[in-house]
Amino acid sequence: MSEKPRMILIDVDGTLVDSVPDLAWCVDEMMKALGREPWGETRVRDWVGNGVERLVRRALIGQLDGEPSDEEFDKAYPVFLELYAENTSKRSTLYPGVPEGLDYLRDQGYSLGCVTNKAEQFTLPLLRDLGIEDYFGIVVAGDTLPVKKPDPTPLLYAAEFFGAGPEHSLMIGDSKSDVKAARAAGFRIICMSYGYNHGEDIRIYEPDQVIDSMVELRDLL
Repeated sequence: MSEKPRMILIDVDGTLVDSVPDLAWCVDEMMKALGREPWGETRVRDWVGNGVERLVRRALIGQLDGEPSDEEFDKAYPVFLELYAENTSKRSTLYPGVPEGLDYLRDQGYSLGCVTNKAEQFTLPLLRDLGIEDYFGIVVAGDTLPVKKPDPTPLLYAAEFFGAGPEHSLMIGDSKSDVKAARAAGFRIICMSYGYNHGEDIRIYEPDQVIDSMVELRDLL
């Protein structure tokens, strides 16, 4: 990096946390409750990354794009929300290198924020249960503002909170919506190679760097 950032914002699902095991379990239990066949974790993994409402819609139609009927969605969504409220962090884990990466960033004195499309009611308990909530000075969840990523507003909101200009700001994420939001906000963007990007290689979207572990941040920053 040419100049050290002052503020670093980090995505949750697919960047800090592998939350698919819980999400997939809840999708499959929802499908069973609706009298339908479960999908299994491999299929669900490709649908994650745009919040749980979008995930439920995808599960109902069995694909990434398109819409179920309103009637179908209105029946399914409350079932999923109830399941996920009880299963936010039972099967989810931090990716290898995340605790070491966060310790390094905190020890270096960076202002750290969390920007996710996951609703606050699920984000805060997840961060708390996995022991990483205290690293972040601000958490901007999917329902904190009227818009979410790929809109740049959540990133700019966090930057304003810390008093950091876009030129001193870095986003760490895993998906094309992270790249789009960062570019629109004027931030630099580092992506994790292992995250959820609907089965596409994140390199297609040309982030500034792609790394395999947050431990690598020591050499980059």
